[in-house]
Amino acid sequence: MPGTVLEFEKPILELVEKISELKNFSSQTGIDLVSEIDILDKKARELKKSIYGNLTPWQTVLLARHPNRPNALEYINMIIDDYIELHGDRCYGDDPAITGGIGYFCGYPVTAVGILKGRETKENLARNFGMPHPEGYRKAMRLIRQAEKFGRPVICFIDTPGAYCGMGAEERGQSEAIASSLVLLSKIKVPVVSIVIGEGGSGGALALAAGDRILMQQHAVFSIISPESYAIILWKESSRAKDAAEIMKITARDVYELGIADEIIAEPLGGAHSAGEEAAALLKEAVSRHLQHLRELPAEELLSARFSKIRKIGSAAIGQQPNIN
Repeated sequence: MPGTVLEFEKPILELVEKISELKNFSSQTGIDLVSEIDILDKKARELKKSIYGNLTPWQTVLLARHPNRPNALEYINMIIDDYIELHGDRCYGDDPAITGGIGYFCGYPVTAVGILKGRETKENLARNFGMPHPEGYRKAMRLIRQAEKFGRPVICFIDTPGAYCGMGAEERGQSEAIASSLVLLSKIKVPVVSIVIGEGGSGGALALAAGDRILMQQHAVFSIISPESYAIILWKESSRAKDAAEIMKITARDVYELGIADEIIAEPLGGAHSAGEEAAALLKEAVSRHLQHLRELPAEELLSARFSKIRKIGSAAIGQQPNIN
């Protein structure tokens, strides 16, 4: 929602509002307050560096969920030209929680697939709060097969608390759809780059993350379960979500150090929600760099490297036993 401010961001907001007040006062009265404004500007920048450079894991979770972060469709429209959205899985229906289509990225055609949260309550309800149904993953798979047929690289944007686990989703084969997506991504003969742009939750996120590269924005998270659910299962207390986040190793830095993420994409100072276009430019540069290399590889070498990567991810996770006392 417009104007959403997290608790740890409030000191920054207070300074920004003070700077705005001084600028307005100076404009109305003609009094020169440049030096005072410069001092506050410097203080605000230093405060941002201090706060966003020392986030706790739980604060990172909150930032990853920030309602003003650019969503998948917004990133697609900012970095992909002439994007045409395609609909339906040709089996059951269309799922608004997943957007997918074709367009031009850096001058060449690509297929884009993104798990999509809404902005306002009405849109969030329509998109099921970014929790895809089986038809969403089947739509994604249809477009990914089409990408392989026409030799188009695939770019996946991931932002979901997890796949929907309601009765209808289970009846229509949610687990099969996720498993099939994992299999498909592991073997298609075109480059696949997946970017976690917010929450990378559970198998719902993993379904679109079994490609050649996994990139994470600086303030994104990637985990098998949410901190709240983790806390409920282990301690029977959702209020211990902060404690869970501390030991789950879900931040971009943690996931990169585990060898699962291939790169952390820097965000503008203040987070992606504070400067969407700048965040998109940083994301585009990283994706372009990885695709440039992947597009040069023969299909056999591409598949061999992807298989090795997936095997190494499993090895990295073994033995990671957090202290849950």
